[in-house]
Formats: sequence, C-alpha cells, structure tokens
Amino acid sequence: MTSRASSRPAIRRSSAAGSSSALTVVAVVAASTVGLSVLAVAGGVVSAMRRIVTPERRRRDDLRILGHDPEAGTVALTSTADSRLPGRYSLWFDGGTGHARLSDLLSDDGRVVTRRVEQVTAGDLGRARSGRLGGWLWSDPGEAGLDAEEVRVVTEIGPAPAWLVPAEGGTAGPWMIGVHGRGVTRAETIRSVPVFRRNGHSALLVSYRNDGEAPRSADGRYALGDDEWADVESAMAYALDHGATSLVLMGWSMGGAVVLQALTRSALAHHVDGVVLESPVVDWRTTLRFQGAAMHVPGAVQRLVLRLLQSPVLSRLSGRRRPIDLDRLDLVARAPALDVPVLLLHSDDDGFVPSTASHALAAARPDIVRLEVFDTARHTKLYNLDPERFDRVIDEWLARLPRASGRRGRSARPSAAD
Repeated sequence: MTSRASSRPAIRRSSAAGSSSALTVVAVVAASTVGLSVLAVAGGVVSAMRRIVTPERRRRDDLRILGHDPEAGTVALTSTADSRLPGRYSLWFDGGTGHARLSDLLSDDGRVVTRRVEQVTAGDLGRARSGRLGGWLWSDPGEAGLDAEEVRVVTEIGPAPAWLVPAEGGTAGPWMIGVHGRGVTRAETIRSVPVFRRNGHSALLVSYRNDGEAPRSADGRYALGDDEWADVESAMAYALDHGATSLVLMGWSMGGAVVLQALTRSALAHHVDGVVLESPVVDWRTTLRFQGAAMHVPGAVQRLVLRLLQSPVLSRLSGRRRPIDLDRLDLVARAPALDVPVLLLHSDDDGFVPSTASHALAAARPDIVRLEVFDTARHTKLYNLDPERFDRVIDEWLARLPRASGRRGRSARPSAAD
C-alpha cells in the first residue's frame, strides 16, 4: 500500500514534467518557425532589391526551337504571347551568339507557331534548341543600311561607346540622342534612326554605365535613371560640341526614365526641343508594383523593398552604394517640371512596364504631352508591329516641333496641341 501511494505522486510529477517539456518543445519549434519565416521574408526582400538593380549579363532563353526548314525559309517555335505577335523580330539562340531575323507569322495552333526566316546573321539555327525573341532587328547600323561612325563619349566614369549617324546634310543641325532600355544595348535604338534622318536629324545612339558596353560604375548596379542620366548629359555635351544646334532625346523602357532625368536635371536641358518615349518607365513605383504582382510577391514585401531602396543605410543590401530617389524618378508627380513637348508611345498590353503611368502623365500635362496608344505590340515592340504607324506619328510630331531651343527662352515653346 505504501509503495503504491508513494508511486502515484512520482507518476504525477513525471506527467507534469512531460507536459512542461512538450510545451517547451512547441515553443522552441514555434519560435524557430517564426524565425525561419522572418529570415525567409528578409531573404526575399534582399533578393528582390538585388534583382531590381543588378544588370542582366545573360538573358534567359524562354522559347523552344522546334525545327528549322532552310528550304522553306521557316522556323517552328513554341507559341507564346511574344512568338505569335505579327511583325518582324530578332530570334537569339545559342546563348545569344546566334541570331536570325524573323518576319511573317505563318501559322499558330496554340502550341506551335511557324514564322518566316528573313535571314540568319550568326550561328546555326538548324542545331538550335532554345532561344528568345527581341524587338531590335539589327546589331549595328550597317545591318540597317546606315553609315555610322563609332565614337567615344567622355563621361564622368570613363569613355562610353556610341554610334554617330550623320544627317544627309552633315552634323550641323538638330540631333537625336537614342537611349536604350534595361538589359539591352544601344542596338535597340537603331529602329528610330531613319525617321529622324528624314527630318534632318543626326543620330547619336549611346551606351551608359553598367550596360555591358559603357564603363562599370563603382558598385556595378543600376540606379534606374538616378545616376545614368549623367551619361546622357555627357552625350548631350558631345552632340553640342560636334555641330548640334538643338536636341531631341528618345528613350526606350528604362531609357525613358533616364531621358526624363536628363531633361529635368541637366544644365544642358535648355538645348532640348522635345522628348520621345517608347514603352517608358515614367514612375518606377507603378512599374515595380506591377512586376511584383505579376510574380505574386506579397504587397507588404513590395512596400518594404521600395522603402529599403530609398534608405541611406539599408539600400546597401542591394549592392548599391547610395539609395535611389523614387520620388525624383516619379515624373507623374513631378509633371510640372516638364516644359518641352513629349511624345509618349505605349501599348496598353505592354506586359512589363504598364501604360498606366503614361496615361497619367498625359492627363497631368495635356498641354505638352501627346500619348499615342498602341495595342498588341507589348513591350518596346511598337516599331516591329507597325513600323509605318511608328514612323508616321514621329514624323507628324517632329513637323510641329520648334528648332534651335538653345538660342531662345523656354517661354517661346508651343504646346503639344499647336
């Protein structure tokens, strides 16, 4: 009896101890789970920050090349939103070393598209198994039938290569400066040269820091236009030193953000008569939120990423040495700072840089901003889809543009409606 009675408390103590141990284990597991969740979120935030500002050195192949018939002059590709677009495009393969120009969309059954092959300019398309489509058709101006000179623009971080395509009458006169977008090179801007040359403009197609051709910045990271504009200012100085009497700046995608910063921050901006923007980033917050939503990034994480990119200290997690001023890059909010005619070309189905900010800028400044809305063209492929319309719109806009702005005050500029 005594032994049984004495054993019961021992059993009760053991049970209590077991419950306490179990609770401790649960608490540790819960704390560890929360810790891991926090670490996962933090890792995701840092990864997103780095992805935004880190230049892409090699673009991903996202198409399967299913067959090439050299006799018929066709290629079969997986059917995607880009591969089934009408128009002319580049097909890059073999890690970007192979290149072909494609034209007509011949068939599309929802799984496979067949397109006409205009020319294979590099590589063996018959052996290629994957590739990617691009909007820029030529690797250098010579391929487009343009006589160009390779020049060097002296920037604050070193010489940056550029192509100079003189106007038919020589370089004394108006110039266009072409600024490419993110992850590509100055070859993207060749498409715009013919229409400007027909209007008497020489063309300077430039590179800028961290694009793989121009010098690398100290941190090797994009500033989304917050630093790159200084390289465009250097190009403006080069143009003015070599015969330019006035300037038109044209930017694609992120190049649009770069151009807008040059226009609103450069001491040489009074020489600019107007700006043309193709699929531009007008406000980075709008663009990054759109891309974050497309990748299913939680809203809270998106907001944290945007906040940290602007932090003087924590922005360094991205690899940048300085924060990015997203307020200064928001040209919808800063629309009153614009005082030259702006031509916006944007497709409402862009898919990468939403056209909403372009619409907002046009609504904010109807006096000087003209918005030409495309559809079906997607991102930076407006010329590819409809080159006649692309050229016609720029032709008409240039015909109404005043010249030689550097010799007169800003108050003399007409509105976009004039």
